[in-house]
Amino acid sequence: MERQIPKNVRQIGNVSDSPKIYVEDYVDTFFTQLCEKAGEEPIGAFLVGDMQKTNDEEYVYIYGAIQIHDLKMSDKEYVIDDDAWKRAYEECKQYFEDGEMLGWFVAHQGVPLEPEHKTVKFHKKSFPKKNSVFIMKDPIEKDEAYYVLKLNDLMEIGGHYTYYEKNPCMQNYMISTRKKNGVCASETFEDRAAKDFRSLVRSREEQQHQKRTNRLMYAVSACLVLVVIIMGVTTLNNFDKMKSVQSTLNNISDSSSSDTQSVKTKETSGKATAVTNESSGQQIQEDGQSGVEEKDESGQAGDTPENSETANTDTQSTDAAGANGDDGVYIVEQGDTLAVISRKTYGDVSHVDAICKMNGLSNGNLIYVGQKLVLP
Repeated sequence: MERQIPKNVRQIGNVSDSPKIYVEDYVDTFFTQLCEKAGEEPIGAFLVGDMQKTNDEEYVYIYGAIQIHDLKMSDKEYVIDDDAWKRAYEECKQYFEDGEMLGWFVAHQGVPLEPEHKTVKFHKKSFPKKNSVFIMKDPIEKDEAYYVLKLNDLMEIGGHYTYYEKNPCMQNYMISTRKKNGVCASETFEDRAAKDFRSLVRSREEQQHQKRTNRLMYAVSACLVLVVIIMGVTTLNNFDKMKSVQSTLNNISDSSSSDTQSVKTKETSGKATAVTNESSGQQIQEDGQSGVEEKDESGQAGDTPENSETANTDTQSTDAAGANGDDGVYIVEQGDTLAVISRKTYGDVSHVDAICKMNGLSNGNLIYVGQKLVLP
């Protein structure tokens, strides 16, 4: 099945060479973690992915990495024993079922980023397929160099792409190796490029959300302005009528005052209000509104029973084998941030940086529900 070219990418160096190399962001994070453990002895990883070819271009996608156990160097030659190869093939089948081992990565302090003749010979023997990849990285200076096998030699590639997508296979592998490559809460993560890239993704999401909110607010404001204008026009059109009505009411009030000698008003039990006109001897009685409470002999309103409120609360209980995170893996729940997860698991927020470093995250808002996170 042909893979779609990733959309969320970050270009590193000059990418005009062929083939085009795409490295998933979690793999790049794993390389950084290995560099932090590198010392005088080399440390490395096998590259897992696939290769594709179109009419115009060739592509190499690296979405996994498996640490090389007991990588050694003898007489300027890297040595990988049979047990390390066997273990790597088993882990590749376990975590990357459809993946192919198409190269290797080495971080070695004080070694120039240019493969020796013996290294080239080792690569050609171990990864003879065209466009297989060899990556060298300086764990101190953070410089790196990419090589591919073509024309029967390791040729340097000027640049590559780092892309970001959900990568549960690499996440599960990183979780399984957390004890060997884990971190403590006091360590910090300084992969600035990865932070900037994830911040860019987050920024784009916030900008889109802000645009939708602005459009909604604009529509609501326009409706309110339209309502105010209509009310204003209606008020102006009826102003003369309102003055006429007010004048008529004043005339009626003056006429009633001159014809009436005295008016007495009585307060009844709440059923009716009686008005007596002494000059005419006529009595007008208006019935009160139905349903009004009658007062008792003491003048107090009768007791009315209050309606009782009943709230039925359905509670759901979940029986689980253990609390979330007991086995060193925390599954993100609705409303979680890194600070919330740290507080749930450790009782405080001091482990946020450690969780970030283990999982290549810089912002708790960038995690998604169901994601597996390594707990330091």
